[in-house]
Amino acid sequence: MENQLLHEVVITGIIVKDSKYLITRRSKTKKRFPKKWTVPGGKLETSDYINLPKETEFYWYNVLEKVLQREVMEEVGLKINNVVYVTSLATIHEDGSPSLVISCMADYLDGEVTLQEEETDDYKWVSAEEAKDYDLLDGILDELIMADNLKKGIKTEWHRFK
Repeated sequence: MENQLLHEVVITGIIVKDSKYLITRRSKTKKRFPKKWTVPGGKLETSDYINLPKETEFYWYNVLEKVLQREVMEEVGLKINNVVYVTSLATIHEDGSPSLVISCMADYLDGEVTLQEEETDDYKWVSAEEAKDYDLLDGILDELIMADNLKKGIKTEWHRFK
């Protein structure tokens, strides 16, 4: 059996407020994708659920939703709700570490954007059309278009949108 690397699991949130999406610019000090625009999110850690009570005898439920709510609060100071799945992707980074990213959409609930400076240095609320003017991480524009479609009740798989 070949040696398999453990994946980091990341969840990201396309936050919707007044028909606009929150995008943030990654800090220039970030190891991966510095100065690129993206959406908030972060890694799943065992500590995100291990000390919480289980919903059943064996399982914790809504773990990703709770992680996304925590990450969005930490990164941009916003409360969100109504988290729904959009798409997922897998990648192997330049350092050889694999990641599984689960992309979701969520509604803005409350708060003012407050950036965590070591993570991000700017933000904008944009439409999918306006997002074309930003140096986005590869695939993010297509995810914003998927979110637009979801808001219209149209579920699509990820692909390059023209």
